[in-house]
Amino acid sequence: MQIPQDSPRRGKKVVSSRGFGSETADASGKAFPTVKAVGILEAIASARRPLGVSEIGVLLGLPKPTAHRIVRMLESEGLLQHEPGTRRFVPGARLVKFGLDIVGAAMLSAPRHSILEALSQNVGETCNFGVMNGRHVVYLDRVESEWPLGLRFEPGSRVPMYCTAMGKLFLSWLPKARRAALLGSMPLHRYTENTIVDPENLEKELEKIRSSKISIDNQEFLAGVICVAVPVFDSSGEPVAAIAISAPLARMSVENGLSHVPLLRVSASRLTETFDQEEIK
Repeated sequence: MQIPQDSPRRGKKVVSSRGFGSETADASGKAFPTVKAVGILEAIASARRPLGVSEIGVLLGLPKPTAHRIVRMLESEGLLQHEPGTRRFVPGARLVKFGLDIVGAAMLSAPRHSILEALSQNVGETCNFGVMNGRHVVYLDRVESEWPLGLRFEPGSRVPMYCTAMGKLFLSWLPKARRAALLGSMPLHRYTENTIVDPENLEKELEKIRSSKISIDNQEFLAGVICVAVPVFDSSGEPVAAIAISAPLARMSVENGLSHVPLLRVSASRLTETFDQEEIK
């Protein structure tokens, strides 16, 4: 996507090399196609639900044909994609990767990484920070424990949603209709004897998680591994990420893991404060 080099005040034509066409930006406030495209991406990324073309047009004040043309171009570039079985759009793989790369880079700098380090030192176990990405959880940052026995997942690793602590947390927060559609699109593979593969039992588990705001992976993804997660909220109170501790059952039982929930919540609150600081800047 080519960024216009000419000043909008001169009212010059700008043609995008990506095919957004040409429009004039002048003192009347008419936007370049690139600006409109960015607005559409921002609207879909911040909506936390799929949006249709008509709704996008209303939100941004765009004629439906214009919104449709730009949405189709963004879809062809992999920045947007259709939600399965609907005519609405969600962030595409390319846009998601772009966002994850940015957040991942930010996580490696203070203070967020230091919050994970402090939590890991306090509980003596591995700590993870992750977000929902499609049908998976993606680790944006991770601090390993100093124990010789442990699991090694690099930042950027993906794990299933329905059988991991962070994944179940994200699922529990989705509207029921969207959750049902998402679960219906993924096979519930039994990783261990504890994996919940019955949809009705899984739904009951998710309701408990939403109520308590605590999610437990009791050897559901990996045999012999326990994980406990809590949500990380943004300044508006929406869950945007999750923080978790994980350890072998030989070192941490479910009860032990739950005893660390107060520390997890303190760390989650500190992470929320970092989001607030970014908004102030």
